[in-house]
Amino acid sequence: MDIKFVNVLILGFGFMFVFTSFQTMGNIEKTLLVSIHDDDPSFNGDGYTSLAVIYATFALFNWLAPSFIAFTGPRTAMVVGACTYTFFVVTFLFPSTWLLYVASALLGVGAAITWTGQGSFLARCSDSGNISRNSGIFWALLQCSMFFGNLFVYYEFQNKDQIDYQTRSLVIGVLTGVAVLGVIFLATLRYVPDNSTVDTELRQPQTPWDSARVAFRSAGQLFMTRDMLLLSMAFLYTGFELSFFSGVYGPSIGFTMKISDTPKEIMGLAGICIGVGEVFGGSLFGILASKTTRFGRDPIVIAGYLIHMVAFILIFFNLPDNAPFNDTDSISFFNPPRTWIALLCAFLLGLGDACFNTQIYSMLGGVFVKNSVGAFALFKFTQSVAAAISFFYSSHLGLRAQLGILVVFGTIGAACFCIVEWSAKRRAREESRDVSEISASISSLDK
Repeated sequence: MDIKFVNVLILGFGFMFVFTSFQTMGNIEKTLLVSIHDDDPSFNGDGYTSLAVIYATFALFNWLAPSFIAFTGPRTAMVVGACTYTFFVVTFLFPSTWLLYVASALLGVGAAITWTGQGSFLARCSDSGNISRNSGIFWALLQCSMFFGNLFVYYEFQNKDQIDYQTRSLVIGVLTGVAVLGVIFLATLRYVPDNSTVDTELRQPQTPWDSARVAFRSAGQLFMTRDMLLLSMAFLYTGFELSFFSGVYGPSIGFTMKISDTPKEIMGLAGICIGVGEVFGGSLFGILASKTTRFGRDPIVIAGYLIHMVAFILIFFNLPDNAPFNDTDSISFFNPPRTWIALLCAFLLGLGDACFNTQIYSMLGGVFVKNSVGAFALFKFTQSVAAAISFFYSSHLGLRAQLGILVVFGTIGAACFCIVEWSAKRRAREESRDVSEISASISSLDK
């Protein structure tokens, strides 16, 4: 089997295990910390604040990630970053407010180098003909993390109004072991030569310091291009909706007391449904990669936008406005709130997210292949800025205001992505026409 394709599979499984640990923790963190505070009132750590610190640090260090990867290479960067995810989960065994936020900041640094390294490594293992397939396969494997982790949490949280110490310790211990397994997978990745050119106008850098300096400068120059500025609006939207479905929507269900006799169980099921949507979307676009390459990425992004709009409308009618904060007996327009609607919306959130992210990965790994490290770093920078902002306002804005922000940025982001995709199609047609004309000229001269 092709070593590059094997690397894509190993990469997907490594991220699946690491993020089975982290995404499951992110989904239950708010609820878990509330239970810890109930047992120990001196503990004042907040789940939304922790996640905001993670993504704020993530955003800041994305600018330095290309330079770090110039020193270490993407494989080492991903292993080091994955270790910070493991440490973050371990700290929940030793509840401390200052340790929670320190681990969150450290995780943000690790996330920057992990995701930038992942984007660069995926581009190295792909070309224009298989980048859509590889992106879909990676995304499907990654999002299995939402399925397996939340299925475990669902069974452990059954019939529990309060998450007791024994249950917390078991969940955290298992998630730690799974994260370690992911680190081991990433450590087995095989070397693949670099297929990018950071700056063709400069002579090849001779030292690691030169490589780091050029990588940083190239990322800044790329950020100011028209296409990247337009794509940044789509990146921002993925950050807002990422924070919503990964850290806000699950607790909102768990805090809505009238949705079920045991709403904490529904929270776990919602996480599973998000994962099913993500895996279904990633698998579908991996299987249909040849067709999406032919017809373009814009139809899938438009479909993702419409799917998310339907989900937001249903959530607006189903959950009360104060659901993100704490246990509430309030209702929205549906009385009582419908469990099946909450789970359907979770599936739609995952499916729509897969539509956006697989096509963004495909575009960055295809259109921006000559500077894949900088392109993926800018994607994760912009996305994590939006996620950090979202988690900060999630502690203060009601559910309806958050949904309104998602609708506005979703509309703008989808439109901007389509503009860039149409421009890329036009350039591809022009280049194909030029090649045909040159070939015809050479043929006429030969005759």
